Amino acid sequence: MRTPRAVLPAVLLVLALAGCGAGRPAPQIWAADVCDALSPWRDEIDSLASGTQQQMTAKTTPAQAKENLVRLLGGAEQASEDARALVEKAGVPDVDEGTAVADGFVGSLAGVRDAYGKAKRTIDGLDTGPAFYDSVQVAVETLNKEYDASALDTSKLDSPELTRAFDEVPECR
Repeated sequence: MRTPRAVLPAVLLVLALAGCGAGRPAPQIWAADVCDALSPWRDEIDSLASGTQQQMTAKTTPAQAKENLVRLLGGAEQASEDARALVEKAGVPDVDEGTAVADGFVGSLAGVRDAYGKAKRTIDGLDTGPAFYDSVQVAVETLNKEYDASALDTSKLDSPELTRAFDEVPECR
């Protein structure tokens, strides 16, 4: 039996449209990949917060504190970039507005990375004189503001499928 010529374009169109979502991970797979990327990042950020507090109260010289803070901030900057790259590698979830969701996550991590990088450069450029710790405090306050400003606005990226996936996959618990 031969396929009439008029049916062939319709079949090809259906096959092409069926393939449009191809390559996009299911919500559960994407959520698991994102949580896998964010877990070590969260650990590094927690370590940074603890280490920064210790440096602000430790009995070290300003030069030692500066070196340690620059190292800690550099680690957080790199961890943020690593997480950003892994989330980007996770691709675009197969949900409505998937591109906006993926871009939001990647953009938020890029903003966090940039905030840590700016704080690192600021502290690295500080004089270790008497006003060092006051200047570090200002740099940390600026970091906190920029960090908060880069937070992902999840109200614009509401996806019931992803919400369910993030609640269900073991990697996100």
